[in-house]
Amino acid sequence: MLEFKPIELSDKDIFRALLAADKPKASELTFTNLFMWRCRYRPVWSQHNGCLLIVMRPKEEEPFGLRPVGPGDKKEALKYFTAHLREISLSPRISRACKDFVEGYVDKDGYEIVEDPDNSDYVYLSENLIKLPGNRYHRKKNHLNKFAKSCEFEYHRLDQQMVDACLDLQEDWCELKDCLENSELFEEDLAVYEALKNHSELGFKGAAIVIDSRVEAFALGELLNDDTAVIHIEKANPHIPGLYAAINQMFCEREWTDVKYVNREQDLGVEGLRKAKQSYYPDHMVEKFILIPKD
Repeated sequence: MLEFKPIELSDKDIFRALLAADKPKASELTFTNLFMWRCRYRPVWSQHNGCLLIVMRPKEEEPFGLRPVGPGDKKEALKYFTAHLREISLSPRISRACKDFVEGYVDKDGYEIVEDPDNSDYVYLSENLIKLPGNRYHRKKNHLNKFAKSCEFEYHRLDQQMVDACLDLQEDWCELKDCLENSELFEEDLAVYEALKNHSELGFKGAAIVIDSRVEAFALGELLNDDTAVIHIEKANPHIPGLYAAINQMFCEREWTDVKYVNREQDLGVEGLRKAKQSYYPDHMVEKFILIPKD
């Protein structure tokens, strides 16, 4: 039986080698994402026949697996992993499995396959997020133009000075949203802190918009695969009109012109978040599924 261990920064090269060999489409499958959210999901991992096996163990919830990832035999790894999940969980399952994996490696007779729209990723053409073309982006372009005309601002790539300033904005944002009274927002706050404090080691891209010597918006992202960037975090002062539109457009324009797509992750079933993501007109969704082994 394999031993599973918690994710540590020293595991980065192992993860990235296996992920690069498989080129995942689901936003969860980057080392940065798994590391920064480890306080929420408490992931542990092992390797089996060239595949990475990851168990997520959220507090007060049954553990679940992410789909096997890597260049090895994924069908065999899925079978092996399922047996392990049966031993550690009362409701064993593989969650957040994308459609390509389900169609390529899952025995339909062995699993109940359940759609998971709340965790499906929104994927946009980077060109559309940069240029905001046509009538359907007219309102977004107006927000952006209004911001640019009404505010003197600077765009800065992430460095240590910017990290500290971004943490100040995050603290203000959390106070505004009363994070201490909301466990999900508190865990998100921890994830942002983990990402920013370890940005040099994790190697993702980040940028901030500075107004009057103060960071008022920032975004963090990285390559997910050869043609897609994934945006992990985007925060802005909600009291400044057009600022969210500005950090969205500027981060894509200045950092992600060399990719075709931008994955902006899922809406988690939150209606306001769903409307915001739909308002940018995704090119397609990365559909995800829950795999429940049959008896």
